[in-house]
Amino acid sequence: MGASQPGGHIEKLGDAFDLLAAYSEGGFLFERAGDGVAASAPIVATAPLDAAEGMLADIDRAIAGGGRTVAVGTVPFRDTGGMGSTLSVASRTVRRSAPGETVRIDVGDEVVPRSESPFGRMPVPIPRQPFTARQLDAVPSPQGYAAAVADVVRRVGPGLRKVVLARAIEVDAGRELDARRLAHRLRAVNPDAFTFATPTTAGNLVGASPELLVSRFGREVRSNPLAGSATRSGDPDEDRANADALLASAKDREEHAIVVEAIAEVLRPFCRELTWDRAPALLETPNVWHLSTRFRGLLREPSPGVLELVRALHPTPAVAGEPRGAALAVIRELEPFDRGSYAGPVGWMDATGDGEWAIALRCAELRGHRATLYAGAGIVAGSIPDAEVDETERKFRAFLDALRWG
Repeated sequence: MGASQPGGHIEKLGDAFDLLAAYSEGGFLFERAGDGVAASAPIVATAPLDAAEGMLADIDRAIAGGGRTVAVGTVPFRDTGGMGSTLSVASRTVRRSAPGETVRIDVGDEVVPRSESPFGRMPVPIPRQPFTARQLDAVPSPQGYAAAVADVVRRVGPGLRKVVLARAIEVDAGRELDARRLAHRLRAVNPDAFTFATPTTAGNLVGASPELLVSRFGREVRSNPLAGSATRSGDPDEDRANADALLASAKDREEHAIVVEAIAEVLRPFCRELTWDRAPALLETPNVWHLSTRFRGLLREPSPGVLELVRALHPTPAVAGEPRGAALAVIRELEPFDRGSYAGPVGWMDATGDGEWAIALRCAELRGHRATLYAGAGIVAGSIPDAEVDETERKFRAFLDALRWG
């Protein structure tokens, strides 16, 4: 574990404070509907996942007025055991968990004086022109992705029920991309998503995920897996027809059921009580309809921390497939790129083991004037290659439009 000398203080803020104002590039943002965590650089302490709770407890004991320090970060998709991952504590963090519970936490000896403004100005939205085809490079091409989907469909059977295949698009924006501006736009388009921004080894991962992997507050645990999707339409009648067709789709309901079965199997041993929706519901996002199932459980004592639950669940069939090992082998074979933190857990935790983690979807990794966008689709026996290409293209188009504001 690396850390500066402990110390610092905690201060209450008003509920009108905007968490995005506390985020600076190189820091961390995780927000949904106004609640979450925002942190500004520099980072003052890091620890491997297994040591994060101890690191936070040490810092909390040294902070005047009590603790509530949070550690933040991502777990790369292929780091399934979390052994190579670390969580970080920033010099300044703002945390909001409920009305009247917005606090600023300063850690370390070098804190910003109270006479100085600790928060950056909100970005001014200025959309750029749409990207041209010459600025975009698909990996693989739509034709290559369709061929990979057809390959997976041929393999699906008793030993392989589902594989989630991803695509990437490399963007040369021709200008410096701004993580904060992009997060601002993504949040404006879908405030009910988990808007996040986090540093990676190569740049900054920014996105707005609709999918809660797991949250843990006290003994209450929640999860909200999504699988199965349909396009939105500007025509109300067509949009409703698309939603109804999704609910009635045998292919999409099978894809969703695979995920629900896996989540229930993992969470059940941790829980004294566990309930979930007995039929999938429709989740509405600005560009896509999803099938959604909400889980709620009461943990057994002694209760596992949120990181133990994250590591048990990841990667779910919503982002990998089923069975997990067989699906991961197919992904390694057919995807011509490393997912990095895409489709991995992103979130935060505190010293009590509380925390909230989404799956890093609908996202891009920004590196100067370049960005890598990611999108995937769940492939099962009834999948049609051209339809899966269209699903990923829709996701890309929506994010490319948001990237014009970044």
